[in-house]
Amino acid sequence: MLQRLAVLVSLLPLGALADTHTVEMLNRNVTGAMPFAPDYLIVQPGDTVKFVATSPGHNAATIDGMIPEGGEAFVGNINEEIEVTLNAEGLWGIKCSPHYTMGMVMLIQVGNTAATEADLPESLPPAARLRFEEILTRHDG
Repeated sequence: MLQRLAVLVSLLPLGALADTHTVEMLNRNVTGAMPFAPDYLIVQPGDTVKFVATSPGHNAATIDGMIPEGGEAFVGNINEEIEVTLNAEGLWGIKCSPHYTMGMVMLIQVGNTAATEADLPESLPPAARLRFEEILTRHDG
């Protein structure tokens, strides 16, 4: 019986085993103004991330230079939910386009390699860099 179950599970498409993770786009929480919650997410390849416009005026978009090789950039519309399936392993930098310079950013780690400050591009706006550094400090990046 156990052998049959193992065979059945191995035949399921990968998407059937994938998880969906929800990220809220907020005006404020315990980490400060204009946050994503959570602001650091660890997922597996093939998992889906759903960005929910909990507070008005936000979107989710990839940051140039912070997309793993083989990953595809995305830009959500303001005030709209967006779901993205992340297949490329590595670090994904996410921003709210209208509030990027105010530091509304988050990190998504796809796979097992944790983010470090070395992953942060030099071109980040100062408030975004500061928020990323705070995130990495909190998550032992």
